[in-house]
Amino acid sequence: QVQVVESGGGLVQAGGSLRLSCAASGSIFSINFVGWYRQAPGKSREFVAGITSPVYTNYAESVKGRFTISRDNAENTVYLQMNSLKREDAGVYYCVVQQSARPWWGQGTEVTVSS
Repeated sequence: QVQVVESGGGLVQAGGSLRLSCAASGSIFSINFVGWYRQAPGKSREFVAGITSPVYTNYAESVKGRFTISRDNAENTVYLQMNSLKREDAGVYYCVVQQSARPWWGQGTEVTVSS
């Protein structure tokens, strides 16, 4: 099994920044993708950013140029640096770790953006 724990959410003013962390532990092998998704109240969960192994990153159009996904292999952690936050970026952010064909989801971390 793989345990996935997100952290770093909180309250931030519009225009501000946050860095989310996704830490994976357990039987970590054959991980080929780590992604961030978010879900706002009343909306479906949507893709935000992803990083593969070997390194390739992709982003939702709405966050390109503002968000950066990166990873620290030594710490088994993936980060999501979020800059120039907008109110529409608010929601619960979930990390998913794809191990071969099996996705492991975390419990989420909430991001609130105030005007």
